[in-house]
Amino acid sequence: MNIIKVIPKDDFKLYIKADDGREGLFDVKPYLASEVFEPLVDKEEFCKIYNGGYFIEWDCGADLSADTIEVQWEIIHPKVYTLS
Repeated sequence: MNIIKVIPKDDFKLYIKADDGREGLFDVKPYLASEVFEPLVDKEEFCKIYNGGYFIEWDCGADLSADTIEVQWEIIHPKVYTLS
């Protein structure tokens, strides 16, 4: 999966859009107990996010791979296949 858009949302969730058209929400809350993700409890820090395509990273150094996101996100708009 290649991430083409990431937007921080309320309640420590990320809106993610993939290059294949799928869209979903990824909940970062379970990660906040980890030392590297701890700075993200500050909403201002949570919003300082960089999209690397195959990963996302915050200014504090915390990151998530696209593989991790793909396994755990809640899809809100699935890819629609068409028959040709």
